[in-house]
Amino acid sequence: MKKLFLVFFTLFICFMKSQDIVSIIKNNPSKRTDLKIQLNKENPHHYIPISVINGKEKGPVFTILAGVHGYEYPPIMAVQELMKEIDPAKLKGTLIILPITNIGAFYERVPYLNPTDKKNLNASFPGKENGTITEQIANHITKNIIPISDVFLDIHGGDANEDLVPFVCYYDNKDPTEKAKTALKLSEASVLPYIVSYPYNISKTEPALYAFKQAVQNDVVALSLEAGKLGVNGADEVKMLKESIYNMIGMMKMYSSAPYKKPASRKTFTKQTYIKVPVNGIFHSKHKAGEQVKKGEDLGYITDEFGNLLQKISAPESGMILYKIGTPPVNKGETMFCIT
Repeated sequence: MKKLFLVFFTLFICFMKSQDIVSIIKNNPSKRTDLKIQLNKENPHHYIPISVINGKEKGPVFTILAGVHGYEYPPIMAVQELMKEIDPAKLKGTLIILPITNIGAFYERVPYLNPTDKKNLNASFPGKENGTITEQIANHITKNIIPISDVFLDIHGGDANEDLVPFVCYYDNKDPTEKAKTALKLSEASVLPYIVSYPYNISKTEPALYAFKQAVQNDVVALSLEAGKLGVNGADEVKMLKESIYNMIGMMKMYSSAPYKKPASRKTFTKQTYIKVPVNGIFHSKHKAGEQVKKGEDLGYITDEFGNLLQKISAPESGMILYKIGTPPVNKGETMFCIT
C-alpha cells in the first residue's frame, strides 16, 4: 500500500497564491498537491489547508469542505481517511479538499466560532478580503474555490451542544432547476437516512451567510452532509460520511469503486419549523433528535440558575426532531429545535 501511495502521490506542502490552484489542476495529472494558503503571517492559525487531488483524466471539479466548525469532528476525520485512500490513477477529474477549513477553531477546540474574532464562519459568507480572519476565509472560498467547482460539498456534524440525526440537505433553487436536480441526485446517492430540502429565497445580491448557500447563489451544484452530535468523534458517523462521498463521486463517474449500500427506506422532508430560545437559562428536556412529536406536546422547560421556572417549551407543529440543543445552557435567540 505504501509503495502504491508513493508511486501515485506526489506530495507538495507549500505556501502558494490561490490562483495557483487552477494551474495545479491543469498541469499535474495523477498527483496530489497539498497547500497552505496563508492569510495572516502574524498568527500561526491564520491559514487554510487545501489538498488538490488530480486524476489521470480531466473531469469535474468536486470540492469538499470539512471543519467549517472546528469542533465537528466526524467530517474532519472522514476527510482524513478519504485523502489517504483516494488513488489519483483511478480518479477522473479533481478533488479539492479543505480538510480543516477553520484551523483556529479546531486547534483551540472552540465550538461554532473562530477564537480570534469570535465570528461564525458559516454565517459570514461571502466574506471580506480585508476583514477579520473569518471573513477572509469566507472571502477566499467565495472568490477562489467556489468559481472553479462543479460540485461543492460542505460536511458538518453536531457541534458541542447539538443533538441531531444524520441527514443530507440541499437548496431547492428554482432558477436554475437543473442545479437543484443534480444536488438532489447526489443527495440520493448518499448513505444517510434523511434528505432535507431547504427553500431557496435570496436574491443575487443578498449575503448568503452559509458556505453551500453561497455556492448555490454562484450557480454551482451544492449540498451538505450532517452526521455526528455533541462534539463526539463517532466511528459510525465517520464511516457514513466517507461512504456518502464515495457514492457521490461514483455517481459523477469520477471514481470507480463498489457503491456503498443506501438505506432501504429513506424519508425526504421539505418543511422545517424552528423553535428559538425565548430566554437565557438552563434547558431541561428528555427528548432526543429523531423522535416524533405532536403539536402542543411538552418538549421541556427553562429554569434560571436557582431552579425557578422561566419558560415551558411546546411543539408548534407535529413532526420529527431533526436537531436540537442537547446540553443545558441556552441563550435567547438560539435555535432550540428544528422540527421537520
